[in-house]
Amino acid sequence: MTAREGIGGVLATYGTAIAALILFCFFAAMAPNFLNPTNLLNVLKQVSFLAILGIGFGLAFTVAELDLSFAAVCSFAAVVTGGLVHHKFPPVAAMAGGIGVGLCAGVLNGVLVTRLKIPSLIATLATASIATGLGFAVTGGVAFVGRWNPAFLALGRGQLLGVPVLILWTASAALLALFLLKQTRLGLHLVFTGEADEAARLAGVKTRRMKALGLALAGLGAGLVGVLLTATLNSAAPNMAADYLLTSIAAVLLGMTMFEPGRCNVPGTLVGAATIGMLGNGLVLMGAPYYVQDIMLGVIIVASVALSASALKKAAFGI
Repeated sequence: MTAREGIGGVLATYGTAIAALILFCFFAAMAPNFLNPTNLLNVLKQVSFLAILGIGFGLAFTVAELDLSFAAVCSFAAVVTGGLVHHKFPPVAAMAGGIGVGLCAGVLNGVLVTRLKIPSLIATLATASIATGLGFAVTGGVAFVGRWNPAFLALGRGQLLGVPVLILWTASAALLALFLLKQTRLGLHLVFTGEADEAARLAGVKTRRMKALGLALAGLGAGLVGVLLTATLNSAAPNMAADYLLTSIAAVLLGMTMFEPGRCNVPGTLVGAATIGMLGNGLVLMGAPYYVQDIMLGVIIVASVALSASALKKAAFGI
């Protein structure tokens, strides 16, 4: 292997992560208070929601399915959670309700895709519409707010040994997903299903179950974030997670350009989420107009999709 080939391989595998590090150094030098510990901690907490949603979306993407319902499902899960807390249900019941909503939505997506043979792009858009409608029906368009049980609010606002629980939730989700994909036979079956579903089926892998599982896990992640958002913001609205749709997808696509290029991977998703969160925070601190962040996000999505076009096409339309 020549030196040029070695450098090329490093750039292909870690180039995007290196670019993120350069971006961090740029903001550290140019953005006022960017390196302030409080600011960095706030960025990590905000990135937590994005990262967990991205991990869930990535698990569906791993089996070559595209879940576009997770943001709407997350909002509906938040509404259900907030409604239960608002009506004095125990925090455990509220949390179970929100996570259960996400899981049920994921299972519904799996049934639509694997049983009714509806392309995931269409099926999950339909689920998103249903979830949005139900969210507005439950709330009447008015957010749930109030003085809620401190034990419930601690799920999003608390600390454990000085570490914000949101960061611990994210780390737990990432480690569990990484263990599933890298250390279990089930994880291998998920990956094989996404990369060559017909060959995997002929080898004995229950590919329909794997696709249903990937979509169910995406819904589970959306439900969890719905609970955490509600606990953090002390409110629940029927469209509160809408802004996470594009940013979470962008984090996953950006992650597919590093570490394991062309493949969904948990470390890449985490770095992608951190990059997007850092970009938004740094631009705000530098006084950039609000629309610059949207423009940069669009550029990131276009560039990422250009590098992962075949995987995205297969996930969206099954071809």
